[in-house]
Amino acid sequence: MVLVSGKTELHKDKPKLQILIMALRLSSVVSSTVVRRRLPLVGAFCVLSFGLSNLCAVSLSSRTGCAQSLPFAPLFRTKFGSQSESKKFHTVRMEASKTTVPSIVVYVTVPNKEAGKKLAESIVKERLAACVNRIPGVESVYEWKGEIQTDSEELLIIKTRESLLEALTEHVKANHEYDVPEVISLPITGGNLQYLEWIKNSTRD
Repeated sequence: MVLVSGKTELHKDKPKLQILIMALRLSSVVSSTVVRRRLPLVGAFCVLSFGLSNLCAVSLSSRTGCAQSLPFAPLFRTKFGSQSESKKFHTVRMEASKTTVPSIVVYVTVPNKEAGKKLAESIVKERLAACVNRIPGVESVYEWKGEIQTDSEELLIIKTRESLLEALTEHVKANHEYDVPEVISLPITGGNLQYLEWIKNSTRD
């Protein structure tokens, strides 16, 4: 009776054991599935993070110039910053070239064509400038001695060395009809190197 009773008890507990075994197997399957599912999610998160970081770097660098604070900024500085750096280097190299000198454009107004022709020819003859452009039909409106004046003038655009500005100014003042002639200069920061070389070779030291 004991054995029978033991078998009976074991038989009664068998369904519980089977349920426990199935539960353990199901747990292992679920855990392995979760692990396998988590790994792609982690990879996707890393890829997404990398993409967002690069996207932020592009967006911020183009709008605010703040890409230097982002971890992937050096890549974009190398790609997009090389062009501006090369232009800057080209300008410095041009200014430091032995075949050119710092050059300027000078504006001078004269009362008429005859005065403009005479002054332009004297400037070039004295090698105070390489070239003088004469622009006729300029109408100037200005105040002089408390009154508004309107005059038809001719504009001279003079290309010369920066070092000759003082001598050119004195020449204009000595050969101009106005008591206070206009002489203003603007720097030449770039251009055709051959033309800048020609300005240097066509003017005096």
